[in-house]
Amino acid sequence: MTATMACRGPDDEGTWIDGPAALGHRRLAIIDIQGGRQPMTLQEDGQPALVLVYGGETYNYRELRQRLAALGHRFNTSSDTEVVLHAHREWGRRDPCTAVSELNGMFAYALWDSANRELLLVRDRLGVKPLYYYPTKHGVLFGSEPKAILANGLAERVIDADGLRRILSPVADPYETVFRGMREVRPGHIVRVTRDGVQQMTYWQLTDSGHTDDVPTTVRRVRELLEDTIQRQLIADVPLCTLLSGGLDSSALTALAARFSDKRIRSFALDFVGYTDNFTPGPMCATPDGPYVQEVAKFVGTEHRDITLSADELMDPNVRAATLRARDLPLTSGDLDSSQYLLFRAIRQHSTVALSGESADEIFGGYPEFRDPAHVQADTFPWHGSRAYVNDTGRQYLDPRLIEKLDLPEYLDGQYRRALAEVPPLTGPASADPHERRMREVCYLYLTRHLPRLLDRKDRMSMASGLEVRVPYCDHRLVQYVFGTPWAHKTFDGREKSLLRAATADLLPESVVQRVKSAYPTIQDRTYDRILCTQFATLLNDHNAAVAPLLSVESSRTLLNATENVRGVERILALQDFLTSYNVSLRV
Repeated sequence: MTATMACRGPDDEGTWIDGPAALGHRRLAIIDIQGGRQPMTLQEDGQPALVLVYGGETYNYRELRQRLAALGHRFNTSSDTEVVLHAHREWGRRDPCTAVSELNGMFAYALWDSANRELLLVRDRLGVKPLYYYPTKHGVLFGSEPKAILANGLAERVIDADGLRRILSPVADPYETVFRGMREVRPGHIVRVTRDGVQQMTYWQLTDSGHTDDVPTTVRRVRELLEDTIQRQLIADVPLCTLLSGGLDSSALTALAARFSDKRIRSFALDFVGYTDNFTPGPMCATPDGPYVQEVAKFVGTEHRDITLSADELMDPNVRAATLRARDLPLTSGDLDSSQYLLFRAIRQHSTVALSGESADEIFGGYPEFRDPAHVQADTFPWHGSRAYVNDTGRQYLDPRLIEKLDLPEYLDGQYRRALAEVPPLTGPASADPHERRMREVCYLYLTRHLPRLLDRKDRMSMASGLEVRVPYCDHRLVQYVFGTPWAHKTFDGREKSLLRAATADLLPESVVQRVKSAYPTIQDRTYDRILCTQFATLLNDHNAAVAPLLSVESSRTLLNATENVRGVERILALQDFLTSYNVSLRV
């Protein structure tokens, strides 16, 4: 189980076993290279009282260390891992939620309490770092990725009808996974395992903050939070860089990092062979990134490098196998996955930590759907009405009888109703405005059912190469503050991401400040599409293919000849590869 996580932790490994508890760890050394080895124990009376395996970062560990030292705690290392141990010793014995609530960061960890004979599985507030568990007859298996759990013979490799529904759905399910019996620790939650069973505990959730700040005050507060967050997340004992796309989010992040770093910031950008010269505008991508990237890099003064990829690299069988293995689930986004994987693999040769602008769109309202009345008022997830999302799942190639059995509309509606029931009600003067109430719901849906899929992809593709990607916009203080802000504030200048633009405009070239959102780039070389269609045609002729029982072969051939959208084709090909390489049983 521990060996499967070698990609996430290439620098060190360790195990700790005592009685009913067995903890394994693979380490990516970021802070205190020599002293932060794990599993880490806290001794009492010469015996291990608390044992921890921890992944991620606690950004306020220095302040917590000072507080704990003043309370009498003594430290043997300068790592944040040891601070987390002592935080639980000081504040978590009666209620672990109290200790976890002190932490600011992205993390997933398991803590064994020897005295109480209990295991805590803890995940950060936004779910930046993954953590899975699998209840068994006498306890649980757990790991950062499903592959760690599946390495144990106690775990079944089964996907049933519910699992297939999750594969084909364009929303994240925070309650279950695609594997039968396997679950994720929900963001902001603790799973407590004792002799009495498994208990879920909530230590953080989005709430209504009763926002009373006016627009200028709100803009200043956003800037203050961003500056504090960036300074915290620049802490590392290894080389650090930023991911730069030339959009507002990554450019603002890069500019702030350059301002507060004591070294010249490195930046990296993704490009494709001939992309800028032969660029074709699309609905979500009106301009190529390249010119804006170069302008920001020059304006800010970064040490910049483009990573340029070709169709052949993206279609390399070894790369596609590596991305499937990294993703660990049949949820591939095709060249979005493989390009990220190759980008991160190239960056890892120069840096161990990268800062990314992920989640700014969900927090500040950057997607076009936020401003489209038809999407906003639709009685479903706002992004689901997009034709692209429907086609991307690959469901159009499946057997109609299977689609009828799965009843995906009912499943999706159930997910939607469940999410709506969680939304904290709007209070104050804004609560009388129906549009404000609906936008509160829309923002919640994006943060809890859309963002997790993006965070999962970025974490998997980066950690597959041992690169840690930090996401400053996911700082829970910033997320909570902006979530509680009226929609009228978030669009006070009549555009998307008004608060972020106003808070960072002084740091950036005017062209970037005014640039309309452009989606993550995808390759426009039609060779890529032709190769995919050829592979899919071959698959349709293979009656023994693992995915064959799910397909409608004749209608798939007709659709294949007429389609211009190959995302669905990629999803079916990935599902085939997944079923084969993971030896999964389909029970639908």
